[in-house]
Formats: sequence, structure tokens, C-alpha cells
Amino acid sequence: MTEPNIRNPASIIGKLSTTTNVGTSLGQVLAAPGTNNVYKVNSIFAANTSATGSAKVSITVYRNSTDYYLAKEIVVPIEATQIISTKETYFYLQENDVLRAQKSGAGTIDVIISYELITN
Repeated sequence: MTEPNIRNPASIIGKLSTTTNVGTSLGQVLAAPGTNNVYKVNSIFAANTSATGSAKVSITVYRNSTDYYLAKEIVVPIEATQIISTKETYFYLQENDVLRAQKSGAGTIDVIISYELITN
């Protein structure tokens, strides 16, 4: 695995990932950056768009066949948004890392991720 030089990258491109109606089993919400790339994840928001039920959301980093939880069963009230991560708590995803999410409860969860693609 070759990681890009984040001190002197060839490019940094701002990106946004959107996922509507996250499922009840862990599913991908941000694909792996790919060879010679890294993502700087700046923020993650989970919104409950349901008017009738609250929900819980979990977000993981999936690496080497293992899920590592960033957030586990965070309650998102009816028609509300929960901040999972902000620019102050940014983190990097390496070339084989994937962000995954799942929900439980009656609500409908959308996930928005702001990140930077860093390449050599």
C-alpha cells in the first residue's frame, strides 16, 4: 500500500458523499480512496427525515474485514440532524478503508460526508 505525501500532494479536491435511506445492516456510505490516494474526512452528518419515528445510527471504518465504530447507535430524533464528526475531529481514510453506516428504529436516515481527496 502506497500512501500519498499529504505534506506535498499533487492535488486536493473537495468532495461530498450523500446516502439516502441507510439500511438496517452495515452498508457502504463512502468507498475506499483507491491506490495512491487518501481521504481527509472533514464532517459526517446523519439526518432523520422521518416525521413519525426516531432512529439510531452507527458509522464504522471498515478495514481488513473488521468494522471499527466511529459512532454506535447514536439517537437521531424525528426530523433532526446529528453531527457525527466535524472538521475539528477530522480523520484520514487509507486506500483500502471504507466508511459504512446502518440504522435501527422507525426513522429514515440520510448520511452526508464532506471530505477531501488527496493524491500524489
